[in-house]
Amino acid sequence: MRRAELNEIIQEMLTSHPRISDLNFTVGRPCQVAADGKLHLSGPELFTKNLVPYQTEQLALGLIDNDRRLLADLFRHGSCDFSYQIDDGTRFRVNVFSQKGAYSIVMRRLESKVPSIDELGLPDCFKKMAREKNGIILFTGATGTGKTTSLAAILNEINRMEPVHVITLEDPVEYVHTSVKATFNQRELGQDFDTFANGLRAALRQAPHVILVGEIRDRETMEIALNASETGHLVFSTLHTVSAGHTINRILGMFTTEEERQIRFRLADSLRWIVGQRLLPKKQGGRIAVFEILQNNVRVKDSILHGEREGKTFYEIIESGVAFDMKTFDQHIVEIFKEGLIDEETALAYASNRSKVRQGIDKIKAARGEETSDIGSLEIEDEFTFKAY
Repeated sequence: MRRAELNEIIQEMLTSHPRISDLNFTVGRPCQVAADGKLHLSGPELFTKNLVPYQTEQLALGLIDNDRRLLADLFRHGSCDFSYQIDDGTRFRVNVFSQKGAYSIVMRRLESKVPSIDELGLPDCFKKMAREKNGIILFTGATGTGKTTSLAAILNEINRMEPVHVITLEDPVEYVHTSVKATFNQRELGQDFDTFANGLRAALRQAPHVILVGEIRDRETMEIALNASETGHLVFSTLHTVSAGHTINRILGMFTTEEERQIRFRLADSLRWIVGQRLLPKKQGGRIAVFEILQNNVRVKDSILHGEREGKTFYEIIESGVAFDMKTFDQHIVEIFKEGLIDEETALAYASNRSKVRQGIDKIKAARGEETSDIGSLEIEDEFTFKAY
């Protein structure tokens, strides 16, 4: 498929709905776009019917554009990742993958403007993260929850404030940073380095002050990231975990039992923040980010060193650490429910601990004079009929 024809298809899909985040091409389904976390049918007239394998293959080959490395990855591993840009400058993170003998394509739309912390309405503690001088800061959550966007905002704050050298290792490069005070070198997996571990190892010889690792996928990358944080670098990265406690356990699980004690000491000293992120649907349309934020302190270090136990779980430490810029997902969910941004059903569906969120919602409803249960609708019978047996 010719590039001009391909770009025309993409452009038409982009104008079909507001707030589009992804384009989806799957055999057996028409072209689809993802907006506000849900799929909608969209596409040129030729593609309004269910796609056949030949069509998705032509789309995939048009996007790959005879790149030998990408073709080798696709044939050898069954998928390939790369970036793509159309004529108007809109950029995408593309994944082509095989399924049932055919190819499917998902294109994540990338924002052209690097956001700021204030523009995104992120918590004030994100500015504190930007002022850290060393250590490791981890962002966690599922794919598509906005981790990369939040990290881009923090790097933007560093760029605005500090004349430092920043190296990013990404798959692919999503936000392109223009140097203000900081100097940026942005490297892409597959083009500029072969694995995150090798890219990170090389970065340590490139005199960086700040290093962004797109994702920590294995023990080797984690170990080098810890080394970097221990030698005076500020390291940002992401993990696909659901909570702070799960993140700590995932890291420990990358190492052997014999190494665990040493890794606990290293992590307790190097860790600065863990930020979990989720996107919830808003009442008025669109989505809103909610966060779980853990900042390392004496109690957190103790739990990392000796493990969680009754009264000293990471959830309980975060819940009682509001004065230290910490909050649980549940506390944040209750906050935005109080502001009227989400409904009760959404709040409970995305809660980590439903009983905690239910208690918070009931307090808010009681303060508003609303009923907190349907017990008032129950009736007691005035007369009882007894039968003799």
